[in-house]
Amino acid sequence: MNKNYRNFFGLKKEPFGTDLKIKEVLETDELKATATRFEYAVGLGAVALVTGEIGSGKSTALRYCADKLHPSEYKVFYVTATSGSILELYRQITVEMGIYQSSASRAVLTRLIRNEIAELVDGKKMKAVLIVDEASLLRLEVLSELHTLCQFHKDSKPWLPLILAGQASLIDKMTYRASAPLASRIVARSHMQGLNRQGMQQYLEHHLILAGVKGNLFEDAAVTAIHQGSGGLLRKANHLARGALIAAARQEALSVAAEHVRVAATEIF
Repeated sequence: MNKNYRNFFGLKKEPFGTDLKIKEVLETDELKATATRFEYAVGLGAVALVTGEIGSGKSTALRYCADKLHPSEYKVFYVTATSGSILELYRQITVEMGIYQSSASRAVLTRLIRNEIAELVDGKKMKAVLIVDEASLLRLEVLSELHTLCQFHKDSKPWLPLILAGQASLIDKMTYRASAPLASRIVARSHMQGLNRQGMQQYLEHHLILAGVKGNLFEDAAVTAIHQGSGGLLRKANHLARGALIAAARQEALSVAAEHVRVAATEIF
């Protein structure tokens, strides 16, 4: 079916995919603002938060921001958080650093991480950045200790900027007393919101162009339906838009109507 609907509309590739190259990402004002805050926190060696609803584009924003850091100058370590212990997080970080250590000691793993950062910054004259995605899953006891990774030379060297990304509940967790040492290091916050109606129109047209179609296949009512049905959130919009294209192709309609979006919504949600 995918091939049939793509042929029908003259799409050169699967539209509304998540495997976008950085140069293909739509540069919205919100994304640029997030990048500015990201760069500010990295420059200070501090902590930044990137929050948003599920499917709002947080992970894409992180890729976009990290891509702006030149690989000859920066080493970015990216981990996806879980609800496990601090020991599990440390193990994830060491693996990301290429360190394979089976120790069950937090002290040992902390030392290994510190040594790696020190060698990178002091030895190789590079800069390190640690990104923790899905950070809203982290336990409070993990957040209460995480700031210690950023302390070098009695906390006088800001060698490890930390970017935490997750749902809005991450902000709530930062208000707890246990999280205060980490929260005190936050210098920038970005919240990814859903697109407005005009932004959704631009987003749909952008992805059609990426798929090889210059004209807009979505009627105004269909754009409104996708915007309302997705709440402006990108992941839901992708599913609705792709499903609506398939529904329109089945009826051999040359454009996507609001009814096709409705049909897509019954399949997806």
